[in-house]
Amino acid sequence: MVAVFSLAIALPKLKVVAEAEFDAFPSFLPKDVNRIKDPFARTLATRIQRLPVFVKFSENPIMSSCVKPLIQNKANPVVLLHGFDSSCLEWRYTYPLLEEAGLETWAIDILGWGFSDLEKLPSCNVVSKREHFYQFWKSYIKKAMILVGPSLGSAVAIDFAINHPEAVEKLVLIDASVYAEGTGNLATLPRSVAYAGVYLLKSIPLRLYANYLSFTNISFSNALDWTNVGRLHCLLPWWEDAAVDFMTSGGYNVASQIKMVKQKTLIIWGENDRIISNKLAVQLHCELPDAIIRQIPECGHIPHVERPDSVAKLIVEFVETGTKAVNQRAPSL
Repeated sequence: MVAVFSLAIALPKLKVVAEAEFDAFPSFLPKDVNRIKDPFARTLATRIQRLPVFVKFSENPIMSSCVKPLIQNKANPVVLLHGFDSSCLEWRYTYPLLEEAGLETWAIDILGWGFSDLEKLPSCNVVSKREHFYQFWKSYIKKAMILVGPSLGSAVAIDFAINHPEAVEKLVLIDASVYAEGTGNLATLPRSVAYAGVYLLKSIPLRLYANYLSFTNISFSNALDWTNVGRLHCLLPWWEDAAVDFMTSGGYNVASQIKMVKQKTLIIWGENDRIISNKLAVQLHCELPDAIIRQIPECGHIPHVERPDSVAKLIVEFVETGTKAVNQRAPSL
């Protein structure tokens, strides 16, 4: 499970200025948000809000966390998912760059992760995650999306695009974790053992180790702060129950569905990914019916936080010029 952690890294030379000391955070965020030093994480955290989403599997609407766009226009929006057991804060560096480019941009917390209100715990299996996201799209986004999924978020995106093709114009898959067979043997664990594993999952040492695996160069002081960003949602009181529910449900298994994807797809991969081999990027490129691929040099598993300028540029080109034009600029591996 460490393989799909989506944690953050601070980068210079972004144009957005964050006045962290004056941040006013939403009251539903864990108080530990105040310990975070990363000014871009703090700035994006102030924009997180909860919107009611009505779903069939819950009597009450789920107050669902997201970052809404400042820009809304007639063009199809870019919608950002996140990786396994992460949140919309994963996008703190790339999100402002996409807004600067004039794109209507949403960052959505996948059901069971992020900062949604799950006090009356709904099911957090694959079907529920898909239904929740569909109802969110139907209620608020309402236009075909350029859907962006990093790591396990790529599996979420593929699953959604196949089941709701009318809602997805194009796909962007970043260091995609799409060949794992769900949660594997973890699905068969007794619940008491599963809870013990989940407790370890949010531990600071494990998250620090995931940071060192995920990025090409990271100092201890920065890794510690980014760990506080990456595990903030784990401090919500229902997180453990939601995590166990997903783990024991079997998780995502989309490998057999990849060839069914009809949308044009951009694959982005970090050249130095130590978590998922770029050989799988080549395999994914071959299996998707209409895809192009771009590798980012000197970059690890999470390019949108390690090389946000490169990722934003690729997404903007993909949105504006279409697959054929991007293919001319982005040679295959």
